[in-house]
Amino acid sequence: MTLPRYKRIVLKLSGEALMGDQGYGISPDMLKYVAEEVRSIFDLGVQVAIVVGGGNIFRGVAASSYDMDRASADHMGMLATVINSLAFQDALEKKGIPTRVQSAISMHEVAEPYIRRRAVRHLEKGRVVIFAAGTGNPYFTTDTAAVLRAQEIHAEILLKATKVDGLFDSDPVKHENAKLIRNISYMEVLKRQLNVMDMTAISLAMDNHLTLTVFNLKTKGNIKSVVCGKDTGTRISE
Repeated sequence: MTLPRYKRIVLKLSGEALMGDQGYGISPDMLKYVAEEVRSIFDLGVQVAIVVGGGNIFRGVAASSYDMDRASADHMGMLATVINSLAFQDALEKKGIPTRVQSAISMHEVAEPYIRRRAVRHLEKGRVVIFAAGTGNPYFTTDTAAVLRAQEIHAEILLKATKVDGLFDSDPVKHENAKLIRNISYMEVLKRQLNVMDMTAISLAMDNHLTLTVFNLKTKGNIKSVVCGKDTGTRISE
C-alpha cells in the first residue's frame, strides 16, 4: 500500500475547475471526478481541507472592471464560492465522505461559521472541511484565503489544482519547447510574476514557509501522487 507523505493538506480548486468543459456553472461529471480524486487520498487517512473559488459563477474582479463597486462585487464572488462548496459537499457525501462547509460569512442555515478550532476538530475526526466565502473580506482572492487557512490549521502543504501540468519557463500554448519547472522558489515566482497564484498569496506562503505544489487536476491520480510525495507538477518552496 502506498503511504502518504503528508498527514494534513489543503486543496485549492478554482471555480473554473468545477465547470468542466462547460462555459459556465457546475458540471455534475466534473464534481464526481474531483470527488473521486479526493476519495483516493481520504482513503489513505489524509486529513483534507478544501478551498473552492467562484469564477465559474461570478468573478468580483471582472465585475469591478465594468464599474461595479469592487467591495460589492467581491461579496457576490464570495457567495458564488458558497454555492460551489455546497455542491462539492453533496458530491463528496455521495462518495461516503463526511463533509462540513465552513463559511467566512455567517449563513447558519447552510453552513457552519468558520471557527479554526472546530475546523481542526472536524479534520481530526475524519471529516473533510470545505472553507467557503474566501477570507470574508473584499480585495482578497480565494488563493490568499487558501494560504491563510492552510497556515491556520497547520497544513503541511497546499495543493493548487490547475488546467496545466505546472509552471513552465515560457507559455506552453505559444511555445512547443516550453519546459516544465519542477522546483522553484517563492522569490523567483514573485520576480518573474508567474501567474500561478496572486502575489499576495505567494508572499504569505513565503513568509510562513508553506510549501505549494501546482499540478494538473485533469490528469487522473495526480492528487494522490502529490500527497504520496511523487515528482508531480511544480513545487514552490524556499
